[in-house]
Formats: sequence, C-alpha cells, structure tokens
Amino acid sequence: MEAIEHPSPLVAIINLLLATLGIHAEIPDHMVFVGLITLMILAIGLAIRSQLSVDNPGKLQIILEDVVSFLVGVLEDNMGKKGRKYLPLLGTLFVFILLGNLMGQIPGLGSPTSNINVPFACALTLWLYYHAQGVMANGPVNYLKHFAVMPGVPIALAPMIFVIEIISHLSRVLSLTLRLFGNIFGEHLVVLILASIVPFIAPLPIQFLGLIVGPLQAFIFLTLGAIYLTAATHVDDHGDDYEGEPSGHAPAHSH
Repeated sequence: MEAIEHPSPLVAIINLLLATLGIHAEIPDHMVFVGLITLMILAIGLAIRSQLSVDNPGKLQIILEDVVSFLVGVLEDNMGKKGRKYLPLLGTLFVFILLGNLMGQIPGLGSPTSNINVPFACALTLWLYYHAQGVMANGPVNYLKHFAVMPGVPIALAPMIFVIEIISHLSRVLSLTLRLFGNIFGEHLVVLILASIVPFIAPLPIQFLGLIVGPLQAFIFLTLGAIYLTAATHVDDHGDDYEGEPSGHAPAHSH
C-alpha cells in the first residue's frame, strides 16, 4: 500500500540524518507523520501554556477554547454531563485523527491514517478504553453479565447471546479501522490515479472532497467512541435504559 504513494522528502531527510548518526533502521512514512503530529500538538500545548489568560485571551487560546467547547458539546449530547470526563482521551483521538487525515493534503507530506496500522492503533485504544471504563463503572461481574443477560430474553439463551455480543464487540475494532482507513486511503488512491492521467488539475476536486471527508471521519470516530462509552458505563443489572438513552445493548450492533 505504501508503494503507490509518492516518497516524502521529509521522510527521506530524516532517514538520511539517522544514517549519518549510524542508525540504519529505515523509519516508515506513517511513523514519521505520527511523530510530526505529536510534536505539533506538544508544541501548541507548550506555546499556549505560558499565554493562558482569562481577561485577555489570545487568538490561539480562543481557537482552542472553541475546539474544546465543540468536543465537550458532542460528548455531553451523547453522554450527558459526565461526557466531559472522557474528553482527554476522546479529544486527543479526535485531534490526532483530524490532523492525520488533513496532513495528506499538504504537498510533500502524507496521511498516517492512510496506513492501516494507524487506524488500527486508534481503534484498539478506544476499544480497550471503553471496556476498562465499563469495568470501573459497573464492576467486572456486572459488566460481563450485561453481555449475556438482556431484558425479555430467556436466561437459557444467555450462552448464545454472550458469544454473539463478544463477536459484536470484537468486530468494532475491525469496523472502526476499516472505516477510517478505507476513506482516507481510497481518497489518496483516487488522487494519485487522476494525477497520473492529468497532473495538477484533475485531482483538485477529489482533494477538495478530502477536506470534507477528513474532518467527517474524525467526527464519526469521536461520536462512535461516545456511544460505545455510554453503553459501557451506563449498564445496570438488567440492561435498562439510562435517562432516555438507548440501553447498553443497543449500540452493540452499531459499527
């Protein structure tokens, strides 16, 4: 999959510098771009940290506050007031995926999310996190019980329901990975094909579409994370609904 991508000058320079230092392990493109995104987020965080002001906020602070307000709004719409508790991880995943998706629109760079390893890592992180939160919120026994015991379903069917639910939850990693990877990789593949036919002009409409698809995929990942966390943390002994939200079992079949 990496063979169809144009080599990035940045990656070539970094590998050359490492070679001059005696490090001959070639770093793949997606790892370089992941590192670049991490450094960007770190640099912005350090830059804004010393300039935070309640009375006279700067432009960067206002922009970041708007982003945080948007993320908190999405989480609270899906999870209620306790949604902001999960902002650190879900917000970080959203920002990382957003920057990763849009990075491919910059000449000389590429989207790390177009390599299946990166979406898989994001999906696995979310999957492990919401299960951990579910265990912490309900206890191990009650959390496992909700995989087998459903309201209105005979207890004799519990073993079969348990197997179905486990498969359903495992498939979430696959669906989250393929949805993100397929959209970003597919868009880049079409751009490369069109660029090989009519350079510069033909790929522009698809690249413009990528400016929409990138943020949309990050938003979908964020929303699904909130839904999965809602189901995992709002489960009682009988799987009843929580404050009008769908029961803990309903999202189990949403991928």
